[in-house]
Amino acid sequence: MKFSGKNVLVTGASRGIGAEIAKTLAGFGLKVWVNYRSGAAEADAVKEAIEADGGTAAVIGFDVCDEAAYIDAIKTIVSSDGELSYLVNNAGITNDKLAMRMKTEDFMSVINANLTATFVGSREFFKAARKKKFGAVVNIASIVGETGNAGQTNYTASKGGVVAMTKSFAHESATSGIRYNSLTPGFISTEMTEVLSDEVKDAINAKIPMSRMGRASEVAQATAFLLSDHASYITGETLKVNGGMNMA
Repeated sequence: MKFSGKNVLVTGASRGIGAEIAKTLAGFGLKVWVNYRSGAAEADAVKEAIEADGGTAAVIGFDVCDEAAYIDAIKTIVSSDGELSYLVNNAGITNDKLAMRMKTEDFMSVINANLTATFVGSREFFKAARKKKFGAVVNIASIVGETGNAGQTNYTASKGGVVAMTKSFAHESATSGIRYNSLTPGFISTEMTEVLSDEVKDAINAKIPMSRMGRASEVAQATAFLLSDHASYITGETLKVNGGMNMA
């Protein structure tokens, strides 16, 4: 894939899908800023893996829920590299429970981490990138933001909000040459799903037309496409990476 920019910030990149996205983008020649909140050792390991494969990476620790810290991080990257070409808002949390038992603080903690933080990053990227009239953002949402899911009222609201908000950013940034797209993974095989029993995995796979969970590498490749020059006329789009589980 071809990229005209030179660097990218990936939030929540110390493990799981974020780490795979970071490694994939580094493989295409981008300098990757690997963000972490608490997993410093894991972030360093991602950086080392990238460098071992001939790529370039830097580690930058901050909590995406801390608005001032997120703003400072983008300023640090621009000061270091002269620009920030791409952003992947991947960091997020869950706090699952039935809505009847969900406290307002349980709801808002997920909204703040998944939606508000994505807004802050998207806004600050726009401010930094419009000077060069170039850039692209991929916001990682979720299939349940499109379908809803029992026990995840907070999470589904946050991810559905990410999809809608991304379209609004796409409208506002298009004339500045900046693209915003979202991606909605379905069930993806990660460390979190590895602990599930075979019975549970089989039940999940039975609901997926392709009869298997996705791989983190498949989410990473889709993310890379949306950022790349090959998607230069795509903005405000929601790319579903779900094995056919939701085709609407």
